[in-house]
Amino acid sequence: MFKKLVPDYYLSSIYDLDLDILYAKGIRGIITDLDNTLVSWDDPLPNPGLLDWLKKVQDKGFSVYIVSNNSQERVRKFADAFGVPAISKAVKPRRRAFRVACEAMGVTVDETAVIGDQIFTDVLGGNRLGVYTILVVPVGDKEFFGTKIMRKLEGLVLRRLKARGLTQSPREK
Repeated sequence: MFKKLVPDYYLSSIYDLDLDILYAKGIRGIITDLDNTLVSWDDPLPNPGLLDWLKKVQDKGFSVYIVSNNSQERVRKFADAFGVPAISKAVKPRRRAFRVACEAMGVTVDETAVIGDQIFTDVLGGNRLGVYTILVVPVGDKEFFGTKIMRKLEGLVLRRLKARGLTQSPREK
């Protein structure tokens, strides 16, 4: 079970993502979380830097899809402004929303990466499906109450993973 909590790649932010490494691995679809992965939990719209990042990602040949546990209103407003499709109320770490996103992007599990800031939703859900998983440091400190509780457990897991050699560089699968 502990293996399912280990990301393939650990980064300070999405802006540190080496797109060439992902492309060389055959990744063509990126499923990303929204809150505290792309923007702070309370940022309603993408900022100019994030829009530039999306353009680079798409210019490189990747499809992008947002999969979030947040409300339909929050996710739809952001996704429309960001210009990508999205699934709200995804119930991560369940795999269904990830599968739907893969199918919509026309990619296989082997061609997909999941980016998120939470081990128990994004990394666990992605690893359960068998996609390439990327953990990023949360963008902001503001979070939903339940997430704050999970962060305590996540801190324990991260310390253990770092003690076992988790670094901010890609792992081979």
